[in-house]
Amino acid sequence: MTLPSLRETLDAHGLSAKKSFGQHFLLDLNVTRKIVRYAGPFEGRAVIEVGPGPGGLTRALLESDAGKVVLVEKDPRFIPLLGELDDGSGRLTIVEADALKVKEADLVEGPAHLVSNLPYNVGTPLLIKWLTGPWTPCALTLMFQKEVAERVVAQPGEDAYGRLAVISQAVAEARI
Repeated sequence: MTLPSLRETLDAHGLSAKKSFGQHFLLDLNVTRKIVRYAGPFEGRAVIEVGPGPGGLTRALLESDAGKVVLVEKDPRFIPLLGELDDGSGRLTIVEADALKVKEADLVEGPAHLVSNLPYNVGTPLLIKWLTGPWTPCALTLMFQKEVAERVVAQPGEDAYGRLAVISQAVAEARI
């Protein structure tokens, strides 16, 4: 299936990022493919993507060796656009919901990866949820604001060191 570019798709649907949702879109498919290569291989396991927006990262995930790709999108404007990515194979599931309230264990069976370009305003609370909650992903590949990423990997004695670094490093190998 040949899809129009992400920019063309956004323009055709009259969509743009909403600051109130902290949205920022990855429109360069070369970049999204590189992110997915770094996140994988998935070896047929499920991948959850939070805040897919127009689906740039989603397109790359669907090209990968991921089994099921589950999208969690809060903004209803993007649901029809994401539906256009469904090729009928049953690999794509779109869930319109707030990721802070979703129970990931209800979305996938067995181990799953989480790969997301997180909305600015919920990146930290989502990371805390995934690191301390009842559902544990087998791997997290997340895009944050630079300042948040630096807080995740900060070492004792550094200005950015705090709760986020302690939690992240206690349960995961955190790196930029």
